Amino acid sequence: MHDLIEALEQKRASARIGGGQTRIDSQHAKGKLTARERIEVLLDEGSFEEYDMFVEHRCADFGMEEQKIPGDGVVTGHGTINGRLVYVFSKDFTVFGGSLSRAHAEKIVKVQQMAVKNGAPVIGIFDAGGARIQEGVDSLAGYADIFMENVLSSGVIPQISVIMGPCAGGDVYSPALTDFIFMVKDTSYMYVTGPDVVKTVTNEEVTHETLGGASVHAKKSGVVDGAFENDIEALTQIRRLIDYLPASNREKPPVRPVHDTFDRQEMSLDTLVPPNPNTPYDMKELITKVVDEGDFFEVSPQFGGNIICGFGRIEGSTVGVVANQPMTLAGVLDIDASRKAARFVRFCDCFNIPVVTFVDVPGFMPGTKQEYGGLIKHGAKLLFAYAEATVPKVTVITRKAYGGAYDVMSSKHLRGDVNYAWPTAEIAVMGAKGAVEIIFRKEAGDPEKLAARTKEYETNFANPYVAAKRGYIDDIIMPHNTRKRVATALRTLKNKSLTNPWKKHDNIPL
Repeated sequence: MHDLIEALEQKRASARIGGGQTRIDSQHAKGKLTARERIEVLLDEGSFEEYDMFVEHRCADFGMEEQKIPGDGVVTGHGTINGRLVYVFSKDFTVFGGSLSRAHAEKIVKVQQMAVKNGAPVIGIFDAGGARIQEGVDSLAGYADIFMENVLSSGVIPQISVIMGPCAGGDVYSPALTDFIFMVKDTSYMYVTGPDVVKTVTNEEVTHETLGGASVHAKKSGVVDGAFENDIEALTQIRRLIDYLPASNREKPPVRPVHDTFDRQEMSLDTLVPPNPNTPYDMKELITKVVDEGDFFEVSPQFGGNIICGFGRIEGSTVGVVANQPMTLAGVLDIDASRKAARFVRFCDCFNIPVVTFVDVPGFMPGTKQEYGGLIKHGAKLLFAYAEATVPKVTVITRKAYGGAYDVMSSKHLRGDVNYAWPTAEIAVMGAKGAVEIIFRKEAGDPEKLAARTKEYETNFANPYVAAKRGYIDDIIMPHNTRKRVATALRTLKNKSLTNPWKKHDNIPL
């Protein structure tokens, strides 16, 4: 028996070393952790239980039968994050460059299926060179099997992808199907086709970074939801994100102990909105002063900066926060902001997370660039997301809520449950100046008359009272009481029950 145990330990040691010490040293020299080190950082100490450590590929072409390494380039299993079950797979770049074989894919599919069966999130760590060319169509079949599980798992369990090295070709589509994607700056990149192929086909000369680095996808394309400085920071932040999420769509969001009183007043909020309606202010200040202990996990902070999305807690329970940001483009809704917020709202609705919306929006972005880019359809995505959402929805209008953007931002008309406004709120079709220039265009040559008309319009319409008289606003609240009023509203909505008409699935304007 002793010999058998010793033999097992030797086999385990051989599997753990992956592609060998030289390749591990090369990984470290690039500032990257190995697949196993990443799992150790991500999960609670000693909680990882590995599956399929001894799996090997079955390819016999191109001399591959002589090159077999236990584990075949991916480490899979389950563990816990702060005591809660998660499933994980981590691609091992030291073994065949992390390339995907049929056996490699089967390992990933196994943990994906177990995660759905047991109602737990799945986290994928990517550092790989794409399909294993020697296996041909078998590797392509493996990718499709993984994609299928991604799609079937969508809205059932949270799926998170962390790009920590190269991610190209078929490897990029699995992350694209997951709920959140994060990258590491300078050491990771994503693209469908690499720089060499781009040069051959289009004659463009680009680097890995300019084609698909974190600076591209976190700021320009919006493909990823955040970029971190290094492996350690990325994995630590994923641990933090998981703490906000329910394990599956069968559960409510987790509740954490909290020492922040629900009725805490923030007197500074009474002066947050500047007297000049065109002066910006930082909406993040309002968010951090309303959520528990100022703890807010922002999603996609560098993309679509005119809208803020992220997770916080109220009375210990997770809420999703969506807020216009006057500091960027005056908080206007454009293509990027609409896409970003629509996806976030739909995620919250999938996983029973209430949505709190702070509104200061002057409308949709005008111009040919936006119209040619399909602003109508992209803006409709956000409208659709709010309208179909059946989770509790609490809305606070702090300043401007103009035109169609008022409707879109979780208004009463889109089944907003509790809608508040600050005394500084202006709810109207458009700003007073623009409205007066249209209504009284015949008086355009008389500045004094126009000024008087503008003042009249502001008095009659640029305030929250007209909407409140019609029941579109449930109450006009004091800014310093915002936390208390939001918390109280969420208490009343705890057992909310609302269903949409039966359908196979909806047809969101994509």
